Amino acid sequence: MIRLIILVIFLIIYFLISLPLQLAELIIQKFNMDLRNKSSLSFVNFGLKCVCIISGVKLEVNGYDNIPKDQAVLFVGNHNSLYDIIVTYPLMKRPTGYIAKKEIKKIPFLSWWMYFVNCIFLDRDDPRKGLKSVLDAADLIKNGVSIFLFPEGTRSKDGNLHEFKDGGFKIATKSKCPIIPVGITGSSDIFEKQFPRIKSSKVTVTFGTPIYTSNLSRDELRNISDRVHKDILDIIENKK
Repeated sequence: MIRLIILVIFLIIYFLISLPLQLAELIIQKFNMDLRNKSSLSFVNFGLKCVCIISGVKLEVNGYDNIPKDQAVLFVGNHNSLYDIIVTYPLMKRPTGYIAKKEIKKIPFLSWWMYFVNCIFLDRDDPRKGLKSVLDAADLIKNGVSIFLFPEGTRSKDGNLHEFKDGGFKIATKSKCPIIPVGITGSSDIFEKQFPRIKSSKVTVTFGTPIYTSNLSRDELRNISDRVHKDILDIIENKK
């Protein structure tokens, strides 16, 4: 429980300190959105790295060179834990927004910083709003901001990779960006498997070979969800 107590204290201090910084970000974005994106990325990265240290995360990263340096991409990963975002976000080479469920938008402090780092809140109950979120995400990619998607829709309770929801893949097909499959293992060992305790654990993040959607045929694009699912499953199985 000591790690959890220290983490809660850190988060309270972190969010309180962040209040004037958020005001500064609102001012900065009126003049230079790129600067706002980079400064927000730096501050959030700092906070998440601290969370990893406090939680005792032992991180192994593979395939990091598979991430293109000169363009935004759609990251697609499996989802087992709250820590999936905590461990992957500091690895991002450029401003990156995550697709999150709309309920998180109601959480103060957290949702405010998610806004500054270009996260998109998805309403899965409203197809029209869902489509708008996809189009917004595609626009972000066209403007140089990568997007991270967990297409299972919710965290896996049993650690297995479940069926993907296809809608999110339209982000890649509409923006014609590369897709990077991401396999994450060990993240649920930190918190979910011994809730409410936090346990030091090894987490492995593997970035797969990019899939360049601009080179795919119509049939291949229609089946892109299955292809990415297979790539991620292969990554996960090879790490067990």
